[in-house]
Amino acid sequence: MHSEIPFLHQFSNTSITIKPPKKFTYPFYYEPHPLAILAANELQDYLCTQQDFEHNFGLQEGQKGLVIGKMFGVLVVEDLQGRLAYLAACSGKLAGTNQHKYFVPPIFDMLDNESFFLKEEETINKLNGKIKELEQNPELKILENQLITIKEEYAVALAAMRQLHKRNKNERKNIREVQKNILSLEEYQLIEEDLIKQSYRDQHEYDVLKKESKLVIGEVENSLNALLLDIEQHKELRKQKSSDLQNRLFNQYQFLNAKGQKRSVLSIFDEAIKMQPPAGAGECAAPKLLQYAYQNNLKPICMAEFWWGASPNSEVRKHNYYYPACRGKCEPILGHMLQGLDVDPNPMMDNPAKDKELEIIFEDNDIIIINKPAEFLSVPGINVQDSVQNRILESRPDITGPVIIHRLDMSTSGILVLAKNKEAHQYIQEQFINHTVVKRYTALLDGVIEKKSGIIDLPLRVDLEDRPRQMVCYTHGKPARTKYEVVEVRDGKTRIHYYPLSGRTHQLRVHSAHNKGLNTPIVGDDLYGKRADRLYLHAAYISFIHPTTKIKIEFEVTAPF
Repeated sequence: MHSEIPFLHQFSNTSITIKPPKKFTYPFYYEPHPLAILAANELQDYLCTQQDFEHNFGLQEGQKGLVIGKMFGVLVVEDLQGRLAYLAACSGKLAGTNQHKYFVPPIFDMLDNESFFLKEEETINKLNGKIKELEQNPELKILENQLITIKEEYAVALAAMRQLHKRNKNERKNIREVQKNILSLEEYQLIEEDLIKQSYRDQHEYDVLKKESKLVIGEVENSLNALLLDIEQHKELRKQKSSDLQNRLFNQYQFLNAKGQKRSVLSIFDEAIKMQPPAGAGECAAPKLLQYAYQNNLKPICMAEFWWGASPNSEVRKHNYYYPACRGKCEPILGHMLQGLDVDPNPMMDNPAKDKELEIIFEDNDIIIINKPAEFLSVPGINVQDSVQNRILESRPDITGPVIIHRLDMSTSGILVLAKNKEAHQYIQEQFINHTVVKRYTALLDGVIEKKSGIIDLPLRVDLEDRPRQMVCYTHGKPARTKYEVVEVRDGKTRIHYYPLSGRTHQLRVHSAHNKGLNTPIVGDDLYGKRADRLYLHAAYISFIHPTTKIKIEFEVTAPF
């Protein structure tokens, strides 16, 4: 460790022959540089042997404590003397604290005993306790039940009185009809006056009961509303204090960049996306590392982040796998912090299909069947317009109506069905919607699957903080089911057939990798597993009813791996 700069670690091998990269790591899509891997390996050795803190990563059987895997990061830097070293950081707190011997400190330590955060948090926790106490007040439930009972009783009484008055009205009508023909005019007028008085009496009787019901119900409602208002006022106070605390906390996060410019997290997010920062913005490893480097005149050379420990229940995270920085929290911040550094270009701006051709395996007046190569967009993207849709439209300008009926991920190869007219598009699309289209995918998984067949049922939704990644969510996720059959196991990898019973984004990739699915990523999956020469997922078979002939047709293309 460089004695003059805390948390700066020398490489154990002092004679490093690896050449530093010419540009800094593009943090949202990268292959770790060998120097970053070297630093990560040393950090991992430390995690395996350290006795500085107690934390259950879920890697040791029977270890006490809640299992929490963590994201760690390393930043290779160059000091003023041109020596290479590295910094290490953990995303969020670790073992209940932000202060560690090996890791750089946070931008602001909210867990410091002298910080305003813990004091305000204690106030908010007391409010939470008070709200819980008010909500559990037995008088609240008594009044709620009493109000329901009284409303029901008066509703029944008023309804019964209306029925009685309706019968009285009919009787008066009958009396009028009968007596009008029998009595003299003077005698009839006397009866009519009495009948009118009866009508007024009925109406008065109903008005009295209705007024009484409002009065009684109002008294109970007032008592109940007083308790509810007390709860609501406490909740509003909690909301205001939480908002004030969050804003005060955000004001502590001032981020430097390579030019020496400092900006608050509030202004960064306001300029980038016109929104408030999400909770935890600035607590990830990458901003911590860059901030510490800038503060100590260290030049960032390259970086890498990896997951250590058991995967969380919702996301897909694999022990010892490298991952890009998250977009929701880190993209605006790093957009500022990397200014002044020469950074690798964003590979997502490149067109991976530039020199690739589309293979047409069938075409008639209604449809085109494409064997789409891997790394080829189905439809135009934000940065790249080249796609199956655009190429087909350019080559066949006579096509009418929508072209794309369904999609394949850019990295997935295989069969794609296109429509040449509106009628064909609608007819086949209805089959997709009704799940009558039969599809089979072939994949190569990075591990051994023991169970030969089954169905994976895990609901999915987009990870709002890290698009386009998907996550398992039983609350807001959409149903996603996949049938699978193992074809063969060879050299520690499993060839498998998938039959998707729904069509969610990244469904097969997440169902493969998630620990509640097969817990084995597809080879080459750069989002949920490890990158390779390609994603080993191929749409191999499809069958559906032809829009014109009404005959079942099927197509099959063997996986190119």
